[in-house]
Amino acid sequence: MLHVTDVDPAAQTVRLGKRPHPVPLDPASWTVLQRCLAHREAWRTDNPHVMVTKGTKAGRSPASTAYLSHVLDDCGFLPRTIRSTRLVDLVNTMDPKLVAAAFGMDPQATLIYLADHVDEGRLPTR
Repeated sequence: MLHVTDVDPAAQTVRLGKRPHPVPLDPASWTVLQRCLAHREAWRTDNPHVMVTKGTKAGRSPASTAYLSHVLDDCGFLPRTIRSTRLVDLVNTMDPKLVAAAFGMDPQATLIYLADHVDEGRLPTR
């Protein structure tokens, strides 16, 4: 459902749904978004959505849920695995509360991504 107008290239953020603040993208996610936008531009479409398919390039509807659920089939990873991997990286390199706020999650939900990880830099010196 992401529209091109939801992307802020200067701040490298996107507006997602009804979330109160733009969501900052990490470098890997920003690169993926740039590739989607380049693909979309090559199709020369007026469709307002970031993800455009053969079936949606001539219209204004978003890519189907079925398309999105199968677009990653060839890589062998489920979307939830990729999402979890990205969240683990973000939670462990940023403040978990900030990640929760950016993604519209409950702050407690990000704590599961901290399992078995202790950032020595955050521990008080003795």
